[in-house]
Amino acid sequence: MSTTLFDKVWDSHVVRKIEDGPDVLFIDRHLIHEVTSPVAFLGLKSRKNSVLYPGRTFATADHNTPTINQHLPVEDPLSANQLKALEENSAEWGISHWGLGHQNNGIVHVVGPENGITLPGATIVCGDSHTSTHGAFGAIAFGIGTSEVEMVLSSQCIMQPKPKKMRININGKLGFGVTPKDVALFIISKLTTSGATGYFVEYAGDVFKNMTMEGRMTVCNLSIEMGARGGIVAPDEQTFEYIKGRTFTPKGTAWDKAMNYWETLKTDEDAVFDKEYTFDASEIEPMITYGTNPGMGTGISQNIPNAGEVEGGVATYKKSLDYMGFHEGDSMIGKKVDYVFLGSCTNGRIEDFRAFASIVKGRKKADTITAWLVPGSHIVEAKIKEEGLLDILTEAGFALREPGCSACLAMNDDKVPAGKVAVSTSNRNFEGRQGPGSRTLLASPLVAAATAVTGVVTDPRTLL
Repeated sequence: MSTTLFDKVWDSHVVRKIEDGPDVLFIDRHLIHEVTSPVAFLGLKSRKNSVLYPGRTFATADHNTPTINQHLPVEDPLSANQLKALEENSAEWGISHWGLGHQNNGIVHVVGPENGITLPGATIVCGDSHTSTHGAFGAIAFGIGTSEVEMVLSSQCIMQPKPKKMRININGKLGFGVTPKDVALFIISKLTTSGATGYFVEYAGDVFKNMTMEGRMTVCNLSIEMGARGGIVAPDEQTFEYIKGRTFTPKGTAWDKAMNYWETLKTDEDAVFDKEYTFDASEIEPMITYGTNPGMGTGISQNIPNAGEVEGGVATYKKSLDYMGFHEGDSMIGKKVDYVFLGSCTNGRIEDFRAFASIVKGRKKADTITAWLVPGSHIVEAKIKEEGLLDILTEAGFALREPGCSACLAMNDDKVPAGKVAVSTSNRNFEGRQGPGSRTLLASPLVAAATAVTGVVTDPRTLL
């Protein structure tokens, strides 16, 4: 019987099927961080359970970490307590812990792939919705809740209903200045934030085949923003080349054995999906959001649609525009911006900093812009310096911060003030997402860079 890539990985990890109920799924890799794990560990202790496979669990601090002066004690009591709890729980249960100051510390969905924890054909969970990022490697990866974190810690399994299957094909060649972030925002604008609810999405076609691994991670990261349980891309030679030689990747004969399996991880030609979409790459231009969910996005050269042109209630649509201070029919180009944020598990990798630097090189940061450039890990930070990108950024008037989630979710000191507008390379633009009362425009690193040097929303194609 012909099967999809998703079926092959999922079915190979089912340890028990429950009639008319969820599957019991074995989990290869469990990633944890300081926000969702403390309560799970308390539950573990109260039930007198233990961590079944500490060697399959990896911890890193990211949400509460400051992005300046990380060598100093964390001042916020809540953040400090959560960071301390992660360190102590990891030590007690023998879990690898990459806290502040550790050379491997960084955003959980950046350091996983960097260190070879993320592998093709694996099942990966984390108490964070953007765990879907790891699907870029041909893995089944999804976010879980606190009680589920406890379940995986104690049993290395999780009870999950099997999602339906969707395939999104994009063929052709992307246009000048169009990035993986634009591809993802384009898809969400077409499907809406609920268009993939109940599905696991496979991305296929020329665009994804030719996309870098970092680009695939960006797309899979944003799968959750259209309601999907996760996203996946079939592993290929590019995937294998990326992971080869990394710390936790198989070595020697173990690598050869793994490759024999990994090369089978692809959808059969006549496999059937529950739903399928096909788009042409030529339809996509640099994107930007204008509202308060990731589906409220448009090509940067287009105007904000009228309420009658979009799905959903008119009142809700207008409320969103009121919050943003925008109007139907407005052009996004030229909108005044106060903050620019480059970073997050969506766009905090070296490829994103290269793109940003390609625009700002030889230019200067606009005086009206406050810019936060935050690498996703210390490894990314080191590469920025090694490749001379820091010199370009510094010459242009930018400062590099230390690794962490930063302004993505306002759980640390990097908060956009109320009423201020930020062009952000992160993944969510809900009301107050980057700080109470803040207003967020999601965009690619190229759009962020173009905006940072002009002070207003700018089409990056005019500066490339």
